[in-house]
Amino acid sequence: MNVIETELPGVLIVEPKVFGDERGFFMETWHAERYEEAGLPKDFVQDNLSFSQRGILRGLHFQNPDQQGKLVYVLQGEVYDVAVDIRVGSPTFGEWTAVTLSSENKRQVYVPEGFAHGFLVTSDMALFAYKCTAKYNAKAETSVLWNDPKIAIEWPIDAPVLSEKDRVASPLAELPPERLPYYES
Repeated sequence: MNVIETELPGVLIVEPKVFGDERGFFMETWHAERYEEAGLPKDFVQDNLSFSQRGILRGLHFQNPDQQGKLVYVLQGEVYDVAVDIRVGSPTFGEWTAVTLSSENKRQVYVPEGFAHGFLVTSDMALFAYKCTAKYNAKAETSVLWNDPKIAIEWPIDAPVLSEKDRVASPLAELPPERLPYYES
């Protein structure tokens, strides 16, 4: 397994070992000891699966309290995956990083607690899987506006398909500080 640090501390790209031949391939999508040695948490409590069509953008979502770290990957198709540091007081507050995840490249991304997360489907469809370090809490969930001009994410689309919740989300600067997680050095 190869782990690549991104420009945002804690956001990691994971390239699992893939064993393939003419029959197909085999890979571990999770192994507690190996992933913990690589700096990821070992305690995930919930697995989720999302199916979406081309042009659908989900995000930018986060929970506070009950913050979630997420290990995300694509089972079928391709997505443009984004993490944004929203921790008040962080030296990288408001900065973002993006990675293309696909069933072809088999990469995973670990998005730690304190980051908003979203993805855009860039293939005809995508099956998107993720492990979470905390259970979903609808009362704690908040969205950051996907095209917040101050964050300036370079999405590869101008007019994605959005849920109503994501369409009316607030820019990061307009969210009350008590709704945001705080940076702990």
